[in-house]
Amino acid sequence: MKASTDFVPFALPSIGKEEEDAVLEVMRSGWLTTGKVALAFESEFASFVGSPFALAVNSATSGLHLALEALGVGQGDLVATSPYTFTSSAAVARHLGAEIRFCDISEDDYNIDPESLEALLSREKRIKALVLVHVGGFPCRVAEILAIARRHACAVVEDAAHAFPSRLPEGTVGTLGDIGVYSFYATKTITTGEGGMVVTADEGLRKRMALMRLHGFDREAWDRYTSKEASWLYGVAEAGYKYNLPDILAAIGREQLKKARLFLCERKAIAARYLSAFASLDAVQSPPTHPAHAWHLFSLRVNAESLGFGRDEFVVRLKEKGIGSSVHFIPLHIMRYWAERYGLKPESFPRAFEKFTRTLSLPIWHGMSKAQVERVVEAVLDISAPRGS
Repeated sequence: MKASTDFVPFALPSIGKEEEDAVLEVMRSGWLTTGKVALAFESEFASFVGSPFALAVNSATSGLHLALEALGVGQGDLVATSPYTFTSSAAVARHLGAEIRFCDISEDDYNIDPESLEALLSREKRIKALVLVHVGGFPCRVAEILAIARRHACAVVEDAAHAFPSRLPEGTVGTLGDIGVYSFYATKTITTGEGGMVVTADEGLRKRMALMRLHGFDREAWDRYTSKEASWLYGVAEAGYKYNLPDILAAIGREQLKKARLFLCERKAIAARYLSAFASLDAVQSPPTHPAHAWHLFSLRVNAESLGFGRDEFVVRLKEKGIGSSVHFIPLHIMRYWAERYGLKPESFPRAFEKFTRTLSLPIWHGMSKAQVERVVEAVLDISAPRGS
């Protein structure tokens, strides 16, 4: 039988009839924006992760912004985070008038290094909050980092955009700091297309984020329209934002949530196949493993000395073989905005920069067929083979 030559994309969502039917039900209900479906999604998600409170938002970026605002971050404050992340992790602090202080990542993984964080917080006494990123779904050394943060009176926001539904002995990743933020973007471990969720155990933080999520209204907007008892009267208590998640997207999220553990099992199986296939290769290095890894990303490190070419050429050769890939991440400290604002150079955070130059991400998504997984494996093995072999 002829092998498939169809392109294997880097990522695809897994959307079935259940999601389609849920969206149609909302469309036929007469209420399309935030309402009872979004409230149900919040309740179900909170129960799933074991958090007292959950707030659905239109993106994880919005959730991070709400989180830092609720923690009182503002003009003149400092916020710490990793340079090895998407720009939202840092940009939300700038939206509030705060400044960023980057902290390099560990030698062994892609997450923030606890020893470097301790040094940073000891040196920069005005750091008010830490945005802790669980890169690729590999959980940070949370207990150690939380202890460091508490010693320095630094609040912790978990950027768990990659980490759902990772669970440590202490609890679900994203529920361990002061506030946790999840992403439901199209490529994430569950998706609503666009969207996210914010969780906290603190009633005061929940109230503040709920208030600021929708224009600073002193009541839920849908209460004004959905029953005979509803009143048109409402007040504006704060100059809030427009960060609510509509029912159409929440309907997708509720169905995706039911499949979250199945999706995780599929990604774990793909990761296990990759790890086994690449274990003996000198040309590439597989990512570190962890029992609680969510496997949002499978980040392969290229050994240019062994191969005779680098990461960028590896990406090109994968594409020529019909395999999609991506790079996670281009460190923020070499992006023009952050580099110019803080006078940073590639060597300012050497571990983040060195890993970036070598790392690419392979396809790992629920719904990948065994044939697609094997095509990825064969492509990597072929590209990595010693020349002349």
